[in-house]
Amino acid sequence: MGAAMKVPAAARADSFSGSENFRKAADPIREQSVGGKPPHIILIMSDQHRGDALHCMGNEAVISPHIDQLAKEGTVFVNGYSSTPSSTPARSGLLTGLSPWHHGMLGYGRVARRYRYEMPRMLSDLGYYTFGIGKMHWYPQKSLHGFRATLVDESGRVETPDFVSDYREWFQLKAPDNDPDLTGIGWNEHRAGVYRLDEHLHPTFWTGQTACELIRNYASDKPLFLKVSFARPHSPYDPPQRYLDRYRDKEIPAPVVGDWCGEYAERKDPGEVAKDAAFANLGEEYAKNSRRHYYANITFIDNQIGEIVRELKKKGMYDNALICYTSDHGDMLGDHYHWRKTYAYEGSSHIPYIVKWPSSVSARIDGSKKRVEQPVELRDFLPTFLDVAGGEIPEDMDGKSLLGLVSREGCAWREYIDLEHATCYSADNYWSALTDGKIKYIWFYHTGKEQLFDLSVDPGETKNLSTSAAYREILLEMRERMVDHLRERGEGFVKDGRLVIRNKTLLYSPNYPGNED
Repeated sequence: MGAAMKVPAAARADSFSGSENFRKAADPIREQSVGGKPPHIILIMSDQHRGDALHCMGNEAVISPHIDQLAKEGTVFVNGYSSTPSSTPARSGLLTGLSPWHHGMLGYGRVARRYRYEMPRMLSDLGYYTFGIGKMHWYPQKSLHGFRATLVDESGRVETPDFVSDYREWFQLKAPDNDPDLTGIGWNEHRAGVYRLDEHLHPTFWTGQTACELIRNYASDKPLFLKVSFARPHSPYDPPQRYLDRYRDKEIPAPVVGDWCGEYAERKDPGEVAKDAAFANLGEEYAKNSRRHYYANITFIDNQIGEIVRELKKKGMYDNALICYTSDHGDMLGDHYHWRKTYAYEGSSHIPYIVKWPSSVSARIDGSKKRVEQPVELRDFLPTFLDVAGGEIPEDMDGKSLLGLVSREGCAWREYIDLEHATCYSADNYWSALTDGKIKYIWFYHTGKEQLFDLSVDPGETKNLSTSAAYREILLEMRERMVDHLRERGEGFVKDGRLVIRNKTLLYSPNYPGNED
């Protein structure tokens, strides 16, 4: 690229910072704990938790004290993103430390059976006891990818004959002949309701308490890698009543509406659209009600995270533990009349991204870096774990160790993160984007349409600046950056230095390992 962008007065002058082209810092940090014992690694994630739905992220309506405490003790990466914001491709990036093009999933499809880099396998090779609990969303659903074992909750999905998730088997043990779906709200519905069974039968309770049981029983000399993956707050928006009651007097933020989304602006009654409609203006109060239940599910998860932290402290594992909280993607919750995910917009692609560092690493941490603004992504967790565990970070792994960002030594970092998703929900929803958390550029493959948002002054993405004269230079610069980003994909994406309008959607890149049936 050429010289740094010239940003108009309406935007910040530091739209992009750091090294434009990177692989690894010159001297990756290798940190092990006192006494030569590598730290435990506890990866806690939820499904479809949007980045602004935490108190520590500035949303005063959300009750999340335990996650907030992890943030207080650690680092909040305020511009955390999911590069391909739907479940399976996002989880592929988390698993492999690779970008969408390099792990091969450009949209919602099947996670491959094996990749050259896999988080549990690489940590197992470094001497960790590896265990996974909750929603994996892999194929087959009991694949291990290097885990010693998994106990899974797959939200009722059955992708191979006779599969029954561990949660549903446990449910029948606790409540024989009862229906775990009695609440009656589907996986992707926008309506909300109270959980109709005892809260101790809810999958959030099962996931949290199963993790607590493993920690209580842990007696191995090996460091523990534990992945705890909650299936909520992804719909159904179905909190137990006592969590919903805590939001009775809360002022719930209304959806934001851009000046560019008139196509879906016509007011609809919920009965006029599909229960899982991806686009619909159902009214502000309807959306607020869904959000209230969604937030209550987050508080339920937060309560279980508090239980997990207490068990780690009782076991004497907390101080020497790297604890992360994140999600695979967000949830639009009615923003711009959009629901669910797969979109470039903040509600869909921006995720929580919190790291509590082990005490052994604390000496390396710059105390002023409690909130970090450089763009990070799910791919950065695996190299961070390898770094903390004393392993080698492969040179061709796209992710980068977060330790470099927060260490006193510092390191060069990416200027922007790449986002994309193959066609989903509508023909026009096929796009690639670039953002640093301050400026976002979106390219739509089928139409050649562009969008440009200045997140520094318009975090809700309400004004599309792609036709603004004041932002013309930024638009041209971002378009050129997109050309550079997509160039390795060949003439189907970039030809003669220009972005190509595509007639066909590409779901899997040539780098996808494929599945054997």
